[in-house]
Amino acid sequence: MQDQLKVALIQSDLVWEHPKENRKAFAEKIASMTSPVDIIVLPEMFTTGFTMNASAVAESMDGKSVLWMQKIARKTNAAVTGSLIISEDGKYFNRLLFIEPNGAITSYDKRHTFTLAGEEKVFARGNQKLTLDYKGWKLCPLVCYDLRFPVWARNTENYDVLLYVANWPKPRILAWDTLLKARAIENMSYVIGVNRVGTDQDLNEYSGNSAVYDVLGNAISNIKPNKEQLEVVTLERHHINYYRNKLKFLNDRDTFTIQ
Repeated sequence: MQDQLKVALIQSDLVWEHPKENRKAFAEKIASMTSPVDIIVLPEMFTTGFTMNASAVAESMDGKSVLWMQKIARKTNAAVTGSLIISEDGKYFNRLLFIEPNGAITSYDKRHTFTLAGEEKVFARGNQKLTLDYKGWKLCPLVCYDLRFPVWARNTENYDVLLYVANWPKPRILAWDTLLKARAIENMSYVIGVNRVGTDQDLNEYSGNSAVYDVLGNAISNIKPNKEQLEVVTLERHHINYYRNKLKFLNDRDTFTIQ
C-alpha cells in the first residue's frame, strides 16, 4: 500500500475521428514527463473525440489503441486510463479502460449515455459500477455524463478516488466545475476530472477545466482552461484517513439499491 499516488492529468485537444494521430499526440505528451507517475489519465473518447459515427472508428479489445495503451503502461510503468469506442458482440460501447503496467485490463462501460447528443441511439449503456484496487488505493472510474448522477457515484464502497474522463462542452462548464467539487465533498474522496480542450467537427467548444479536488472540496491542481497541459498531482492517503476519522460523515450515509 502506497501512502502517495502520483497522477498525471493530460488535458488535450483531439483530432476528429483519427485514432492514429491522437495516439501519436498523446505519446509525445507522455514522453515529455520528467518523473515517474502511478497513473496517466486521458480524456473520454481520446482516440476520436465525442463522435456518434461509431461504425467508422470503433476498435476491438485487441485493436491498435488497446495495444498502444498496454505499450505505454509497460514503458512508463504506470497505469493508463481513458475511454474509447469499442465494438463487441454486435454493439458499441463508450468504454473506459484501466490498463496496468503488466498489461492487465479492467473496463467500465459508461452507464449514462448522453441523450442530448443521441448517444443512447448508438451506444449500449453499461450496468455495472466499477471499483478497482491499484497500489493499495481503491478507485472508482466513471465517464462524463455520469457526473450528473450522484446516486451512481455514491461512495458505498469506501473508495479513495473518484475519477471522471470527459468531453464536457464549454457552455455547461459551470456544471462540470460545481459537480466535481460536490462529488468530492459528499463522498469524502479525492475527485479527478480530465476534460478535453479545442473545437470538434460539430463546432462544440471545450475549455478543459480539468481538476483535482481533495475530500473537503479544495482544488489541489493548477491546470489552466483552454490550453493543452499535463500536470502531475500527488494524492495523500493521510489526508483521506485524517478527515474521515475526524468528521465521520460517511458513517451516516444512507443505504439503498439501484434498479
